[in-house]
Amino acid sequence: MTDPLQDARGNRDASIARQAAPATLHVADNAATRPVPASSAAFLVGESMTGGYGRGPAILHACTVAAEKGEIAVIVGPNGAGKSTAMKAVFGMLDLREGSVRLDGEDITRLTPQARVARGMAFVPQTRNIFTSMTVEENLEMGAFLRRDDISGTLEQVYALFPVLAAKRRQAAGELSGGQRQQVAVGRALMTQPKVLMLDEPTAGVSPIVMDELFDRIIEIARAGITILMVEQNARQALEIADKGYVLVQGANAFAGTGQELLADPQVRKSFLGG
Repeated sequence: MTDPLQDARGNRDASIARQAAPATLHVADNAATRPVPASSAAFLVGESMTGGYGRGPAILHACTVAAEKGEIAVIVGPNGAGKSTAMKAVFGMLDLREGSVRLDGEDITRLTPQARVARGMAFVPQTRNIFTSMTVEENLEMGAFLRRDDISGTLEQVYALFPVLAAKRRQAAGELSGGQRQQVAVGRALMTQPKVLMLDEPTAGVSPIVMDELFDRIIEIARAGITILMVEQNARQALEIADKGYVLVQGANAFAGTGQELLADPQVRKSFLGG
């Protein structure tokens, strides 16, 4: 893979990303879009994850997702398939009974979500992801709470990525539209200078035009070298921008491949993409 900072697409400013050495993911033959066995050498990998919430039944069953540095990995599937649960497992929000999570070569399976943030993970939940009574700029500044360096450069980088936020920086975030709120949530996560950005249904409830704009910004973020792991109900549109795609059914991998491979697979199209 080419250096994402030298790619012709998107934002070449690396200030919103922590730098780390790239790793190599050896993907199995996907001619039939079979589930991909992840390599422990992948930059981000949740491998053979089995688990659920508390002492309840397992929701994930040997589920695997992986992505390289600067890649966009998308998790899709029907309602109740365990998509958000898989992402939360990678972020440490449920205990794994089997399997592991690795980031940049480090086993982080037993780390708390807070410790994972310190390692370079950022998570944007689907709802309740901004402080509505705070201004846009205060929300962004809250994202840098772990940092002890000058955040002004990153703040300006976020404003360059989302110009509407710069214009509304003194406005209460609760007064913004749904799409603008999502920009605030993503911008606040970027203030941590993450290695990995995890997005749970980032386009839920927004118009098609806003969805396209958000996807464009997600591409720019990946081009800055940040790995994206995203859960999306708008499967076709998400797979269009995905380097890797994972289709989950009942908490297990049903199909995996590049975004284009999954879009071209007749069974995936018929079962999950509306034909």
